[in-house]
Amino acid sequence: MDADKRRQLRDAFGAFMTGVTVVTTTGDHGQPLGFTANSFSSVSLEPPLLLVSIDKRSANFAQFTGCGHFAINVLAEQQKETSNIFAQKIEDRFALIDWHPAASGAPLIDGSSAWFDCRLHQVVDAGDHAILIGEVGAFGSSGTAGLGYYRGAYFTPFHNAESLITNPEVVVSALIESNGRAVMVRQQDGGYALPARTVGGQGVSDTLAALTRDLSLNASPGFVYSIYDERPKNRQHIVFLCALPTDAAEAQPPLHQAEWYPLSNLAGLPIADSALKSLMNRFVREHAVGNYAIYYGDEQRGSLKHFAG
Repeated sequence: MDADKRRQLRDAFGAFMTGVTVVTTTGDHGQPLGFTANSFSSVSLEPPLLLVSIDKRSANFAQFTGCGHFAINVLAEQQKETSNIFAQKIEDRFALIDWHPAASGAPLIDGSSAWFDCRLHQVVDAGDHAILIGEVGAFGSSGTAGLGYYRGAYFTPFHNAESLITNPEVVVSALIESNGRAVMVRQQDGGYALPARTVGGQGVSDTLAALTRDLSLNASPGFVYSIYDERPKNRQHIVFLCALPTDAAEAQPPLHQAEWYPLSNLAGLPIADSALKSLMNRFVREHAVGNYAIYYGDEQRGSLKHFAG
């Protein structure tokens, strides 16, 4: 394939939005090694397998294809500089970041959105790359949004929310899920709603942060789950899907009348707002299959944009 075709193929591959990872291991003398990769994917739950590819031209190709263990660090949305460090030829990359060793010895980058400590399960030859298949021995997630990559540029799914505001009055809601339960708030009329707060001078991000602080939950926004106009009140709603770290305890939210409810019971909760009722029913269905979509529209009709088919 000539150079122009290779460039066109790379651009076509770039149309697929991915996350950004740093793959790490230790060298023969115990030195930490790593490279940036967005060619990462889960493979299997039983056994727990994942894969990432490495260029055969990499200076560390032999180290990674012959290692006993490696780690995948899924970068958080504020770690663009970390991605750039590991994508460049820098003498001592690990001196520029904070990290600690996993149980296997593979470096784990502090502040990552998620990490996976893996045993090298298989190396598959694949053209000018090799595919590293790892068996996950340990993992963790901070619940924070990951750093996105699309057509050669980074994007951050949470902090782009400010650009979505179209109405003078905006209400931010937090859809917080953990272990098959969601936080709901009892209303004065006996119905239920999501934890919510009207955006004032703080902006969307600060309003959402204040809302989760009120709940005393270490919940982090992953992405905008729904954005719709409530036309009769000239009000805009932005609903964020939020997550807790994998090792977080589900503390009882102290916000007045806020409680955890099993998703299996949500259909029976009295939710007067028909738009919110529809949203919660959709979330229960999507959570069951692990395939989420973003809703755009108003309180009566709109469209869904799925992340994956």
